[in-house]
Amino acid sequence: MKHSIDDQIAGSLALPVREAIQKCVHCGFCLPTCPTYQILGQEMDSPRGRIVLMKEVLEGNLDADQAAPFVDRCLGCVACETACPSGVEYGNLLSSYRSAVQEKVTRSRGDRLRQWLVHQTLPFPWRFRLAVRLGKLAAPFSTLVPAFARPMIGMIPESVPGKQRLPGFSPAQGRRKGVVGLLAGCAQQVLAPEINAATIRVLNRAGFDVVVPRRQSCCGALDWHEGRLASARRMAARNFSLFDQVATIVTNAAGCGSAIAEYPVMFREGGTEDLAKRFAEKVVDISVFLAAQDLPAASLPLPTRIACQDACHLAHAQQVRDQPRALLQRIENAILVPLAESDRCCGSAGTYNLQQPEIARQLGEWKARAVVDSGCDIVASGNIGCLIQMRKHLALMNSPIRAVHTIEILDQALATI
Repeated sequence: MKHSIDDQIAGSLALPVREAIQKCVHCGFCLPTCPTYQILGQEMDSPRGRIVLMKEVLEGNLDADQAAPFVDRCLGCVACETACPSGVEYGNLLSSYRSAVQEKVTRSRGDRLRQWLVHQTLPFPWRFRLAVRLGKLAAPFSTLVPAFARPMIGMIPESVPGKQRLPGFSPAQGRRKGVVGLLAGCAQQVLAPEINAATIRVLNRAGFDVVVPRRQSCCGALDWHEGRLASARRMAARNFSLFDQVATIVTNAAGCGSAIAEYPVMFREGGTEDLAKRFAEKVVDISVFLAAQDLPAASLPLPTRIACQDACHLAHAQQVRDQPRALLQRIENAILVPLAESDRCCGSAGTYNLQQPEIARQLGEWKARAVVDSGCDIVASGNIGCLIQMRKHLALMNSPIRAVHTIEILDQALATI
């Protein structure tokens, strides 16, 4: 697509914006894969429609406020990238665009306050834990809470685990094969700390020492995907020197892994490009790392039907689909069952279910129905946001199906032997 992008409007990320827009040939292959287009049926709520809108804003032909409702409704699931025959890197375009227009879009007072609360709590586990506790206290009075805050209260699980402190070092069991670092994540430490604990146990059983630096911070995904480039860089850069002692860093959160893979774009300018690239090259999803290892025999106590839900930021952003299934297929008594459109977004998408609760609700309900229709006993996923979203909507359907991380199933199966 031809363009005349204004560098002053596009800012420091003008190059990835240009590259993405130039590749788009407006073919429409992205339309049937886009969750918001499927629900809303509007061209401007499709990837190619949004590309035109972003192009017009960055050329100075359209006010950012006019494009904002449609761009804001984008999940950032990048299913369009998988479908695109031209190789449009839509994720890079979306985050770069949001960074360029962050200060140009007019927000309501409620929206600004909600964004401020999210960004001041979610990336900081101790703050987020406090916010969750306060939210649970406010839940019985949710009708009295300002409208902008109700979606946040509505996403709080009925029960939240107690604080668990991860060991800084966990030694390998049996023959030692090496050492890996673990990116602990943010919200996951509060909402599902058992995922990190299971990850460490499995890695230890596989023969790896695990290092968990105490002072590690948020990877910057939340800020980057909402266009807060400066704060995303600050958060990400704090981790660069903390993992110097390891050649491999594993992550068990698809959103984190996807954002880190985008560090070469995020840090294209600013003086730390090489550090960011070297760090990103170290990071690998836990399923990819373990699928390449010889693991001990594993078995579940009873035959268990498992459906795999592909987190968008694994399947589409990182092209990781086979490895989680390969791990589960190694487990005796694990019976994999198909899940309809397993890579269709569940509606979580970072903080999307707080910003666009109605669309997120429709997507969550669709995903929960697909899970129930699969006939599974357990649905496995590789991202905390997906798990929280599926647990909520499965509970609303009174379904006994459990939504758990793939690594938790492997952990249980290894413990059985």
